[in-house]
Amino acid sequence: MSPVAGEASLQIRPNISAIREVQRFLAEYFEPTRLIPASVLSDRAGKRVYLKLETELPTGSFKVRGALYALARRLKSGAVEEVVASSTGNHGAAVAYAAKLLGLKARIFLPAGCNPVKRGRIAGLGAAIVESGGADLAAAFELAAEYAKRPGVYFLNDATDPDLPAGPGTIGCEILEQLPEVDSIVVPMGDTALIRGIAAAAKQLAPHVKIIGVQAERAPAYYRSWKEGRVVGTETCDTIADGLATRTPDAANVRDVKSLVDDVVLVSEEQMLRAIEILLVEEHVLAEPAGAASTAALLKADANFGDNIVLVVSGANISRDVLRRAIGAP
Repeated sequence: MSPVAGEASLQIRPNISAIREVQRFLAEYFEPTRLIPASVLSDRAGKRVYLKLETELPTGSFKVRGALYALARRLKSGAVEEVVASSTGNHGAAVAYAAKLLGLKARIFLPAGCNPVKRGRIAGLGAAIVESGGADLAAAFELAAEYAKRPGVYFLNDATDPDLPAGPGTIGCEILEQLPEVDSIVVPMGDTALIRGIAAAAKQLAPHVKIIGVQAERAPAYYRSWKEGRVVGTETCDTIADGLATRTPDAANVRDVKSLVDDVVLVSEEQMLRAIEILLVEEHVLAEPAGAASTAALLKADANFGDNIVLVVSGANISRDVLRRAIGAP
């Protein structure tokens, strides 16, 4: 469960002053993303439902918040010739975008057969791309870590970078500014930087707000770890939601998620596809499977969400094949 306000809040990482610093930094590059009412979802749920549109950011996902800040902060401590990242796509695009903005070379290590839309974004930003032989992120991570041993190369790992979660933490601040009466924030959980950042902000500013994580049934490593309070990996993470496809939790991240997250919901592939369709057709919002996971959790109604609910739509980089499946096109 969440820490009690006061003494326990002092242990929350990142702290609110760091997140406010990132807010000021990011304001030089882009506006806060919109929080919009979702009328159809509100009618279905019988609650007031809002969508936090991280899809509006450069590269089409929330990842640019953390990547841009973490890279800029790293440059303050010394020169970097090239930044590398391992990614299923969105973090790679964010690192490529940040590198281009800050005048660095970027090299992104991707799993074999990754989302072509995300791969195209990375290539369009001028980054070098290396595809690993593995179908998930593990092999790409190993290649990136080995390459980063070279002089002048910086490995920006979104799962473990200490500065990066303050970037997505700004989402929590924005939500509380846009909707002070929010009862719960529903957040997709992949490598957990997103939920750790949002939860850190929310629990320090409004401890009563519930943070609800969402994982794919076919990639439940952090759900199992949260439930048991220890690292529980999985052998595979075969899901259409590549942004949620993690199978090797980090121990420090598990501790943070256990202390900050009130509930975690698992959603099926079919539920995410249905959520993509509803968001697109009814709310006119394009979301990839991970971005639609929060909506899938609401429709599943396995948790107590309260009356004022914010669904974080974390990304819009959906492949054409998955989009066709979601809308039932031949």
